Amino acid sequence: MKNKLIVALDVPELAKAQELVNTLGETVNYYKVGLELFLNTRGEVLDFLKAKDKKVFLDLKFHDIPNTITQAAKWAAGLGVDMFNVHASGGEVMLATTMETVKNSAVNNGYTPPLVIGVTVLTSFDEVSFNKVGFKYSIDETVLHWSQLCQKAGLDGVVCSPREAANIKSVCGNEFITVCPGVRPCWTELQDQKRITTPGEAIKMGADYLVVGRPITKNSNPCQAALRIIKEMEGEE
Repeated sequence: MKNKLIVALDVPELAKAQELVNTLGETVNYYKVGLELFLNTRGEVLDFLKAKDKKVFLDLKFHDIPNTITQAAKWAAGLGVDMFNVHASGGEVMLATTMETVKNSAVNNGYTPPLVIGVTVLTSFDEVSFNKVGFKYSIDETVLHWSQLCQKAGLDGVVCSPREAANIKSVCGNEFITVCPGVRPCWTELQDQKRITTPGEAIKMGADYLVVGRPITKNSNPCQAALRIIKEMEGEE
């Protein structure tokens, strides 16, 4: 189960990321690098993680016109990351051209293409706040529609709440990947996440990967916290 756990390196600088990765050691194989750390390290954190033989989920959530995103996707794919994401709401043309660019770039340059996943509805939204933004349909309806759009465009999967994973799997199939933030063990605070589940519940609901940050990174014993979450994922707690 540890290969299904992605630890979010939501720290402000390279030294803190290095300290955390070294502390977690072999307990964690997969890390998420978001906007803050990527920008503050000018991407250097990716080189560090690859040197440590870790897998990398580059979480920059690309969202722009198709031409801009296809160029960004080409560079992201060439960084040697294992997964990166784009916003599903960018539309079918943006999604499809992104996938075509990534695959062509991988073939032309001789590397395995990274997984490309679509961001659906952020897990910080609940129905009230989602409606205030101006969306017409419910979160569940929107997530499912965007997931189908991503699948049609050739993406490998989506980012979603664990609560939506089972429905996505039933419509898009088990091979369509679900990457799920909004995971909180019962022994931690909810913080700014709204649509959450425990690690064990998320796996049962069909989550392929769990993205967990603060319950591990802010813990006084990150390694112990990660091991405890892995046990929960395995149904041992």
